[in-house]
Amino acid sequence: MGNILLFSVIVGLVMALLVVPMAIMKKQDKKEGYPSFAALFGATLLITTLVVFVFYYITNLDQNFTSMWILLIVAAGFGATLATGTERMAKGALFLGSLLVGAYFLTAFVFNADEKYESAKMDVKTEIEAFDEKETPASVPPQFARNKMKKAFGQVPNTSYYELGRLQIQKVNGEYVYIAPVEFSGFFKWFKGNETPGYFTLSATDSSANPKFIKEEMVYTPSAFFNKKIERHIRLNYPKQIFNGDVQLEIDDEGKPFYIRTYGEFISARNGFEAKGIVMVDPKSGDTKSYKIDDVPDFIDGAISPETVSLQNSYFGNYVQGFWNSRFGKSDVKLPSDEGTEANVSPIFVENGDMYYFTDFTSPKEGVDSMLGYSLTNSRTGEATFYTGNLEESYMDSQGALQIIQKKFIEKKWDGEMPVLYNFYGEASWLTPVLDANGFLQNYFIVSAANPEISAYANTPNQALKQYKTALQRGGGSVDGSSKAEEKQTNGTVIRVYKEKSGDYTVVSFLLDNGNNYIVSSENSLLAIYLKENDKVNVKYMDTGEEFLPVKELTIEGL
Repeated sequence: MGNILLFSVIVGLVMALLVVPMAIMKKQDKKEGYPSFAALFGATLLITTLVVFVFYYITNLDQNFTSMWILLIVAAGFGATLATGTERMAKGALFLGSLLVGAYFLTAFVFNADEKYESAKMDVKTEIEAFDEKETPASVPPQFARNKMKKAFGQVPNTSYYELGRLQIQKVNGEYVYIAPVEFSGFFKWFKGNETPGYFTLSATDSSANPKFIKEEMVYTPSAFFNKKIERHIRLNYPKQIFNGDVQLEIDDEGKPFYIRTYGEFISARNGFEAKGIVMVDPKSGDTKSYKIDDVPDFIDGAISPETVSLQNSYFGNYVQGFWNSRFGKSDVKLPSDEGTEANVSPIFVENGDMYYFTDFTSPKEGVDSMLGYSLTNSRTGEATFYTGNLEESYMDSQGALQIIQKKFIEKKWDGEMPVLYNFYGEASWLTPVLDANGFLQNYFIVSAANPEISAYANTPNQALKQYKTALQRGGGSVDGSSKAEEKQTNGTVIRVYKEKSGDYTVVSFLLDNGNNYIVSSENSLLAIYLKENDKVNVKYMDTGEEFLPVKELTIEGL
């Protein structure tokens, strides 16, 4: 608190010197009935100090002297108006100078576009490696998770005092879970309650799981007031630090909650942002500690705020050829999608358990739903990779996938949420949870990004993947197996055969005497339509570990 008081006094003194007309007051100091110069200056100093304190306390603005440019313009303008003679000229010049400084800050976004692009530059690759469908977690959609937590709110003591806070996904003890703090529902509830009772957790991979309420008293929270408000508490402890994004709740492996906030630097002229580290707060004791990005504790998944990643995506997509090109020519411009679940990005976990923010990019041309690429940004380091996708194919963007779902379930009025691009069986594919009008999960929908006519849906991600594999066989897509699938070869005698007509092709499922089941489309192996029991076959297949193994080549002895 002392820092903001001292800062307010210093800035207030500067403003008072600018506002009070020195020459006039010295003359009036000798006249009876007029306040003395010292009295007027003291009163002005008191008022300006109070104004500065209230301004910075309410706005939580960083207490760097570059942040006072607005106050400098106002004070210099008043001072130049009230002054006379040489003093007016001097303060008038200072007023014009402050206007130029203000203009520089306000127009910095025009001139620092190249710097922003360089700060957000990504490694560029063609295609993401295929995910293993058995290990890649397909998250429960946030809206559904939030609805389930609200229905379980009866677990919270003094329920009427509180409401559900911001939802966030993270990994705790190797499990992917949603975390949501319990927050105060208003000023008087905070005044009477003083502290919140805890937070909810819910599995992010199992839609049938139920929320659990964890009791953990928290005093410094986003819904508290005055110095107990977490953002203000952080600002009072780090008065000059530059922050970006909302505070986020992170849980360690023992279940203890911490609030974190991303800090960094302006790109230039108080404009743009580049992350450098985090500030972490114990919400019960108020103890604070800052960490550089490389030193962030292991249990923290979202060191880089989603708002910061969204900014980086914007810099990378818009400013590839400078600011003016982003507004007019738009050559090579790629617009990041706004379909993400957190600040226009979607958090996902890859096979090794690391969290990334996913964003797809589309064309700035209206009415075009073709994807120009997608990015994955490491949520702990901020390192990002941009994937162009297969340049020989035109991929549909996330908006196009959502439109297909909307048309598919138009009568039921179901919509998709949180579309994420995966590489299933060698095919770039959108996986999207589908919700009803009340926000409850109905199914998982998978559609090929290159061939939108190939799609499937089911109640669980694994079931949807099995349906999707069959749809790829029918539609002629590339079924190359999962990322860890090994291509193998075998031979044997056919024990059972099942054939299913699908459009112009036939999907053949068969059981060999080695006890394994296989599936093949007549599009890939035309003679598969003649397969019958007791045939001897040679099979080249992908060992995906699934119940029906996808066949790449089938040879029937004697044909």
